[in-house]
Amino acid sequence: MNSDEKEDCECAPPQAETSSAGGPDREQEEPEVENPEASRMKRAAAKHLIERYYHQLTEGCGNESCSNSWCASSVGFSRMDNNEAAVKALELYKVNAKLCDPHPSKKGTASTYLESSTHSNSACSNKKMNHKDVHSVRDNFKDVNYLTEEKVYEILDICGEKEDYSPLIRVIGRVFSSAEGLVQSFRRSKPHTKEELKSLQGKDEDKDEDEKEAAACSTAAMEEDSPTSSSSSRLGECSSGENDVQKLAPDEVSVDIEAVRRVYERLLSNDKIEAAFLNALVYLSPNVECDLTYHNVYSRDPNYLNLFVIVMENSNLHSPEYLEIALPQFCKAMSKLPLAAQAKLAHLWSRYSAEQIRRMVETFQQLITYKVISNEFNSRNLVNDDDAVVAATKCLKIVYYANVLGGDLDMEHNEEEDEEPIPESSDLTLQELLGEERRNKKGPRVDPLETELGIRTSDCRRPLIPFEEFVNEPLNEVLEMDKDYTFFKVETENKFSFMTCPFILNAVTKNLGLYYDNRIRMYSERRITVLYSLVQGQQLNPYLRLKVRRDHIIDDALVRLEMIAMENPADLKKQLYVEFEGEQGVDEGGVSKEFFQLVVEEIFNPDIGMFTYDEHTKLFWFNPSSFENEGQYTLIGIVLGLAIYNNCILDVHFPMVVYRKLMGKKGTFRDLADANPVLYQSLKELLEYEGSVEEDMMITFQISHTDLFGNALMYDLRENGDKIPVTNENRKEFVAQYSEYILNKSVEKQFKAFRRGFHMVTNESPLKYLFRPEEIELLICGSRNLDFLALEETTEYDGGYNRDSRIIKEFWETLHSFGEEQKRLFLQFTTGTDRAPVGGLGKLKMIIAKNGPDTDRLPTSHTCFNVLLLPEYSTKEKLRERLLKAITYAKGFGML
Repeated sequence: MNSDEKEDCECAPPQAETSSAGGPDREQEEPEVENPEASRMKRAAAKHLIERYYHQLTEGCGNESCSNSWCASSVGFSRMDNNEAAVKALELYKVNAKLCDPHPSKKGTASTYLESSTHSNSACSNKKMNHKDVHSVRDNFKDVNYLTEEKVYEILDICGEKEDYSPLIRVIGRVFSSAEGLVQSFRRSKPHTKEELKSLQGKDEDKDEDEKEAAACSTAAMEEDSPTSSSSSRLGECSSGENDVQKLAPDEVSVDIEAVRRVYERLLSNDKIEAAFLNALVYLSPNVECDLTYHNVYSRDPNYLNLFVIVMENSNLHSPEYLEIALPQFCKAMSKLPLAAQAKLAHLWSRYSAEQIRRMVETFQQLITYKVISNEFNSRNLVNDDDAVVAATKCLKIVYYANVLGGDLDMEHNEEEDEEPIPESSDLTLQELLGEERRNKKGPRVDPLETELGIRTSDCRRPLIPFEEFVNEPLNEVLEMDKDYTFFKVETENKFSFMTCPFILNAVTKNLGLYYDNRIRMYSERRITVLYSLVQGQQLNPYLRLKVRRDHIIDDALVRLEMIAMENPADLKKQLYVEFEGEQGVDEGGVSKEFFQLVVEEIFNPDIGMFTYDEHTKLFWFNPSSFENEGQYTLIGIVLGLAIYNNCILDVHFPMVVYRKLMGKKGTFRDLADANPVLYQSLKELLEYEGSVEEDMMITFQISHTDLFGNALMYDLRENGDKIPVTNENRKEFVAQYSEYILNKSVEKQFKAFRRGFHMVTNESPLKYLFRPEEIELLICGSRNLDFLALEETTEYDGGYNRDSRIIKEFWETLHSFGEEQKRLFLQFTTGTDRAPVGGLGKLKMIIAKNGPDTDRLPTSHTCFNVLLLPEYSTKEKLRERLLKAITYAKGFGML
């Protein structure tokens, strides 16, 4: 319902006055033939009264001792939401229910403009009012239905002179609670024509017939709306002329953003004026949500986006007053924006500064955190069902992509897709027979907004603000990841999954989601195998079983994996089960950990020649002159994929560019900074050289590099490169092509084979959807930061030990006194790997169990379950000596 027309002094009839009993007296003498003007006034008066009932039900009159049972201020009144209040307001109007007068305590809030409306109605009881009276009423700006910067300052100056800001508060309440008024406000386009102004204001009495017809269009549209109905019809039909005048680029809006910021800066310092913004937003948001949900208003009027731009410029949105009602309702409305509108907002906000992006992020993060902390979410009361948290997360996604778009983008350097598709399982026909279709036939999941914008997160080299600022830790703590993953896979409209907004999740939570995905795939493959064996009558293995000899681990493992990759790649998605020949260890996870570590040690041994090792960076890189065939690199990719799939951490040291390439991006000059810092510095100095490059450096487009065996190799970056000098003009091209050769062309065969093996295991996984390149590295390699204090805090005890036991205190004192290498050996001994899991050692669930009284036996461990079996040694010295011997000489598995 549009409050501007309700306060129109021309349309306020005498029947709006309140009787002594408190109820409005609607009795009036109707002429036999009622003229259109009188009819319009009656409708406006009715709308005004309904609006008063609505505010009485939602805000109350302000009188704490009010006895009106239909007033929110009365004792025992049951609160109702906006939709319920709107319906009840209509009912109260029909039965001529009691209507309270606004209490003086309500002055200065949104109710003041309702009070002003009552005054204006009584002041205009004579509908034959002359122009002189009209001008006296206009001193209260009742004809202002949209705002400009100049109009705000004009009203502010007049109010300042009179030291009475109630007229400005009423104007703000009227305009900012009306979608139509707000959409028309603060336009940066050329000034409105006379006809447009009259159509918007509908006040001048000297309209010609065409202007009256335009005004009738607006009135007729509102006539059919209930108090809670939206202004979509008005915006869709009567704003068409505005759209014809204003032609916008795809990523432009018609609002003058700088003017809006200046206005907010002037007004928000006044507490009473700020309250008007707050109350107006509470009234505006449900109508806007209705507009977007049911009336498809944006497609008819793209300028509708203006109101979201204007509201989001309010720097006080994250303040406590907004968090309870106003901001949640506004987020729900914004979350209803169609995809094209969200993309347009993202493009617009991408031009904002980092500080402005951060302010919007903090606004939505504050709301999410407030809702999470103020509610008790658990497995029965899921945070996924909280409308405010879900809506704020959806809004945060728009800001996230604005942050990506506004950052340093690299849209060009993309890796080519594999020429040959990953082979499907040979079980396909049988699976379909059993009703088990192949999963993800449509390919990996892609975010719709990402598709609409035509970008990927991996395209962004450096965002406006760090990605970490989008993570909400309180949300991660209460999120039931098993339920959330279910919603993610089922993709139902009535259940929201936070995995569709992975930017808000930390690496630990996303890793848990990936773990559920991998486990379900393993169980699915196991079930299919059982069904297959029942149909075929053959006994098939439900696991990916590898039996290897410890001293021939590469030959045994890679040959077996190669056979599986050729015969039936789907078997790679079965749960890995490793058995060392001649050892009794049963693989519950720990044996696999050691298997991966031994394989990695062998593969990355420089003597084999598959990878080169840089002593300065401590990183490995593909050997461009390796004698190994592509199949060997494919198998290494499979090993990396299996490690992720089976939740094992590898001691692998690749530069970040490898993970970027796995995510589909080519290496560029910037990637040399960590892959080859010496070369990077040399090329950087070349780019920054102020003298003559050609005369002083005398280099050409032919480069030389040394292979693993010390032989010099020559390569032309351009045809006849040895005859093309590098100059100040073409040095950027030289640097780009040099980087392209080192990071891409020289290792193209090796990396494509490696990537193909990796994708054989992970092609159906949400890995690329959930993780950024740096998080992929964390997933594979674990955390390099070993915080043993965090491990001590989370360790549990069994068998009679507790945190205060003497032996436990001595154990931690001993462990903390170890050097870095000894601590890594302890981790290797206890958990099967010397790396911390994603999230650090605090996420490692280690158990120390009592293993008998004092003895000369060494400590033992169950690496599958991270359990340390510790005898109760008599002295601290004996404990240290026994523990050091155990972690230093431990190798192999046995049965205890």
